[in-house]
Amino acid sequence: MLPALPIDELEVLHADAALVVVVKPAGLLAVPGRGDEGAHHLAGRVQAAYPDARVVHRLDMATSGLMVFARGAAAHRLLSAAFAERRVAKHYVAVVEGQLAGESGEIAAPLAADWPNRPRQVVDALHGKPSLTRWRVLARAADATRLALEPLTGRTHQLRVHLQSVGHPIRGDALYAPPPLRAPRLLLHAARLALTHPLQGTALAFESPPPF
Repeated sequence: MLPALPIDELEVLHADAALVVVVKPAGLLAVPGRGDEGAHHLAGRVQAAYPDARVVHRLDMATSGLMVFARGAAAHRLLSAAFAERRVAKHYVAVVEGQLAGESGEIAAPLAADWPNRPRQVVDALHGKPSLTRWRVLARAADATRLALEPLTGRTHQLRVHLQSVGHPIRGDALYAPPPLRAPRLLLHAARLALTHPLQGTALAFESPPPF
């Protein structure tokens, strides 16, 4: 795990009276976790500089990219509702094993917790929650494909499990790639967020190029 980073060592893309947008490094928890290592997290770094900052969504520890924090109760309520109601457009970039057939498509596979092997998730047609991911090819290499990904639902590990379920796990995935070779980290990055400002009602869009 990365050491805790002070706010001035994080990339802050935007800060106003209602929200803060930062780029989370791979390997840093988004929110508090268990044990001593769990004390080092992005939320704590942001709250050290903005004490009224509140978490409205999360990224996996292994995933890098854009995260939004609300400032104050009113903005938190409105932003939380926007994420819950899927009014925030989230776009990711990933590098997966192998060559996907076609140039774009969708993966619709219901997901559920793999209880004996938490935190893993599995495709479960009987008990899983409906989950949908759109994908588009950005570039191809001999043995890998760079994808733009849009999760239309927000299930735990959705992108990671969906790509693994169609035979193209994300490179560097310690949970779902068998084994996670050819990448020093999970090659998944939250590259773009588009949302409505919770107080002003204006359209906002933020971008962060993937570091891989």
